[in-house]
Parts: sequence; C-alpha cells; structure tokens
Amino acid sequence: MKNSRMILLLAAALAAAPTGRSAEARSGKGLQRWLKAVNSVGPEGAGNEKASRAWKRLAAQDASQLVDVLNGMKGSNELSENWLRSAAETIADRTLEGGGKLPVADLQKFIGETGQNPRARRLAFELIRRVEPKTAEKMIPGLANDPSVELRREAVQRLMNQGSKQIADGKKEVGGATLKKALDHARDIDQIKSISKSLRELGHEIDLPRHFGFLMHWNVIGPFDNTDRGGFDTVFPPEKAIDLTAEYDGKKGRVNWSELVSSDEFGMVDINQAYPGNIKEVTAYAYTEFKSKTARPIELRLGCKNAWKVWLNGKLLFGRDEYHRGMRIDQYRLKGELKQGTNTILIKACQNEQKESWTKEWQFQLRVCDATGTAELAEDRPPTPKSAPKGKKTASVN
Repeated sequence: MKNSRMILLLAAALAAAPTGRSAEARSGKGLQRWLKAVNSVGPEGAGNEKASRAWKRLAAQDASQLVDVLNGMKGSNELSENWLRSAAETIADRTLEGGGKLPVADLQKFIGETGQNPRARRLAFELIRRVEPKTAEKMIPGLANDPSVELRREAVQRLMNQGSKQIADGKKEVGGATLKKALDHARDIDQIKSISKSLRELGHEIDLPRHFGFLMHWNVIGPFDNTDRGGFDTVFPPEKAIDLTAEYDGKKGRVNWSELVSSDEFGMVDINQAYPGNIKEVTAYAYTEFKSKTARPIELRLGCKNAWKVWLNGKLLFGRDEYHRGMRIDQYRLKGELKQGTNTILIKACQNEQKESWTKEWQFQLRVCDATGTAELAEDRPPTPKSAPKGKKTASVN
C-alpha cells in the first residue's frame, strides 16, 4: 500500500515535469542509470527517495523509450517491477492522450524475446491490444506454447472453446484431439481441471502427474529442529551426504529415512503424512532420483508455502526463507542441468512456529520440465500411484 501511494504521488507530480527525451536520455546513459536506481528499490522503503526521482525521469520519456523501460524489468524484484510497469503505462497513456502512436512493431519484437520479464511481455501485449486489437487477436494462437504463463492462458482458452464446440457439433474425436492439445499447453489449475473433466467424460484416460512430470516417489527424513526459524540456515546431515540407511539425531530423538509416495493428481507431497500431529518448528528433507538418458538443461518447478531449499546433484539451485505466502503450480522456476544417468534431487522444507489452521500445511509439489513447461520424464519413471504401495506412507491432498 505504501508503495502504491508513492507511485500515485509521483504520477500526480509528473504533470509538472518536462517531457520528451533530454540529451542525457538520448545518449542512453541517463536511462540506464534511472533504471538501475529503480531496480535498487528494496523492502521497508530502502532506496525509495533515489528511485522516485529516477521514476519521474523515466515516466517523462517519449514512446520511443517505452521498450527500453520494459526491458529494464528483466531481473526486477516485485517492488521495482511495479514501479517500472507504472512508468511504462504513464508513457503510453501520455502518448495516446497527446495523439501519438505506440511503437507496435517494437512491442511485438519485445514479446518475441522469451527471456524477458513475463509480466513486461504481458504488458507489451496489452498495449498492442489497446491500440491495434486485430493485431493482438492474430498473435494469440501463437502464444499457446509460450514459456510465460501470463501469455498462454487466452490461447489455451480458445482451444478449449474450439474443442467444446466441436464436441457439441457431434465431432467428438476431433474435439477430443483439440482438448488434448489444450491440455498440453495449459498451466493454470482451473483450465487443467476443466479440460481433464471434459476428456474423461469422452472416455479418455488422463494421467496428470505423468503428463506434467510431477515427481511422486520420495524418501523423507525428519523432523530436525527449526526453533526460532534457525533450521533454514542450519546444515543438517542430509545436506552433507545422502545415505538412505543412516540414522541421525533429530529434534526429539533419532530419525531415519522412510518412503513417502504421493497419489495426488498434482503431485502434492504432504510431509505431515510422514510425521503426523501437525508438528511445528521443524525441518524435513525429501530426496529422490531422476534417471536421464542424456545431459540436457531442464527446469525444476516447485510449489511450496514453507521455507525451502532445492539441490540438484548436490548443487544448491535456490531457496526462500519465507512462510505461508500461498502456493500454486509452477510457483518457482529453477533452471538446472541434468547429467546423463542418475541425478539427485533434495528438498528442504521448514515449518515455523505459527499455530493458525492455515499454517499447518507442510507440503510441496515438484515437476521436471523444459522451458515451456512440457514434462521431462525419467527413463525409469514408475507408473503413477493410485494409492500408496504396501508398506509405504502416502500423501494424497485433494
């Protein structure tokens, strides 16, 4: 809220600011300095004063600098991203109100650069739709397999609508094929569930964990301590070496590894199933292996509302020391490299001290895919569990 008020005040002040490109802006040096200042904004107001001055200069630029501002969102944190989005929108609004034109061709080219900030690319699309709706409409089908979830949803919805109409017209086989294509491209849970329901009504077998590459078979160990949230940075034995036969000192006594198998359609692994009682201030590890035929780049896509860290082949990919921010499919995208043969994946998940009902979930979902979100399957992937194999714990979260 504080950041939003700041931006509104800046927008009001902009009316008194000079517009157009100064010599400094034309040289490019000023623009890069202002972008850097805005991208230095941090929590609790850190860098706000310097960023507010830079924002004012950015928002005063003309439409020829619009794509440069969008480009500045690459690598932005959530705060600076909002500031730069506001600057871009201010440039566009002032340009159109003054009878000017937006650089549609440049915006289209920017959207085609899939490594750019997903929300910046979405904003570029919305700006095109604002001034040339027919151009935007023609772009939608080509976005169905875009790496950015922000851009593919409408294309998926078109396929869903097309498939439903084909089925209603009596063309069930054709409609089913269209819906299967939609499922290939869908990344939003509501669309996935709707497509799956329609396909199952047509008699198709849908194996969502396999389709999306969710990892269902894990070994878990815990609970280790997380008093005062100290477990996130504490190096417990599984971080040093994986020995599934080992036994260690845990939070309350000795702990060892056990198998935990998920039968949830979206690969949800519920650690509370392994350690019942909704225990708090604890840390656990989950380990699995992934056999790959070749060495190749992949993404590990994680959903988790607890504090977490992820290692691939012993290398820490990333971690977040935050709790209960919400959870969704593909919440975090971690780039990694599979080696040929057996790869190891280790997840650390911490529970904090909060006791509210909504804080008791201790779970994660993880899938292996390429940059577009298409599943990459292990060479030795077992069949998707319908329920836990005999003698193994199951996590089924619906």
